[in-house]
Amino acid sequence: METDGPGALWATRRPGSGLQASSMPATSPGFTAPLTSTRSATAPPPPAIRPATLDDVDALVALECASFDADRISRRSFRNLLQSRSALVLVAANAEGALAGYCAILFRAGTALARLYSIAVSRETAGRGLGRALLRRAEREAFERDRIGLRLEVREDNARAIQLYESEQYRPIGRYLDYYADHTTAIRFEKTLRGEHPLDTGVPYYEQTTDFTCGACCLMMALARDGSGIAMSPVLELRLWRQATTIFMMSGPGGCEPYGLAVTAHEMGLDAEIHVSEPGDLFLDGVRNPEKQRIMALAQEDFRTRAVAYEIPVAIQPFTIEDLRAAVAAGKTAMVLISGYRMFGQKVPHWVLVHGDDGRHLVIHDPWVADERGESMSDAANLPIPYAAFAAIARFGKVGLKAAVFLERRAG
Repeated sequence: METDGPGALWATRRPGSGLQASSMPATSPGFTAPLTSTRSATAPPPPAIRPATLDDVDALVALECASFDADRISRRSFRNLLQSRSALVLVAANAEGALAGYCAILFRAGTALARLYSIAVSRETAGRGLGRALLRRAEREAFERDRIGLRLEVREDNARAIQLYESEQYRPIGRYLDYYADHTTAIRFEKTLRGEHPLDTGVPYYEQTTDFTCGACCLMMALARDGSGIAMSPVLELRLWRQATTIFMMSGPGGCEPYGLAVTAHEMGLDAEIHVSEPGDLFLDGVRNPEKQRIMALAQEDFRTRAVAYEIPVAIQPFTIEDLRAAVAAGKTAMVLISGYRMFGQKVPHWVLVHGDDGRHLVIHDPWVADERGESMSDAANLPIPYAAFAAIARFGKVGLKAAVFLERRAG
């Protein structure tokens, strides 16, 4: 992310694409404008933001040339961006039709992420909040295309742009040496997108305090809304884990499995319903030690026996997104097993709590907060996941195990 050139406040460039950042120093005139709007009552109205068309190419090239001394986006590249299904260029034009700014967003196929590729504001419009307006419009466009995160890069020495992104709730997720053409380091930022009207279903959020209690935390959050007199705490977190654990997992402390979670939920006063795509013992293919396998099998046999005794319904078939939506519509929550690799890059089973549905996204509480990536609870609570993206992550292991436990308040 760049704040260089005589006319631009910000601009991004992707190394290796022939579109590297300008090497203008941080004292260039583009840094003189404040990040917030200073429009007076007599100032002209803010430029209107709209999708760019091929008719805007000449104006885009002119703004690019006015903003950067080197490594400019070419006319051909602008045309390619405008004609690409995986890109969107937005322009802001004043009342006279002159181009005052633009931004370009890239949408990577098969992911739920978007990337702010380039953004620039003309010198004449600087200081009127147009950069912030373009950024927010980019976020809205990304969310409307079912992206849950927007990423960007910014020069480490670009204090004004960093201040803007931080004020808009972007968090740093990485630092890249020698990123720009002048060898300047870049900081990568990311923001979790929730749209203009975040959904809140009244299910409280709780961040897991260990690496292995995700299932217990999901159950505790469901209990906090639908149970009787439940106060969430680390003590209850560990108690629920002890009740629902399989004793061993691939390594370290044991994890929770669907039958154990359902039995524990039943014993805590909730009605539970198990959905699992495979019969019999689960997770054993990831455990090499025969003794650990034996103990896990015994623990799971006990859970299955108790589930039968409690008359907990069990569906041995893969659940669908429509099953989850129907459960939420009926006032239930759903603890769903997902692949940790697809969520945070670790090949471990992980539980999240589905508790909402806005018509395009399932809304989840993820008890895991990646502190090392600068996340906070706001990044993991009430997180909207597009239906297709959730279907892709809601499976684990080579067999694509699908497991969920639907929970609801016990009648009477």
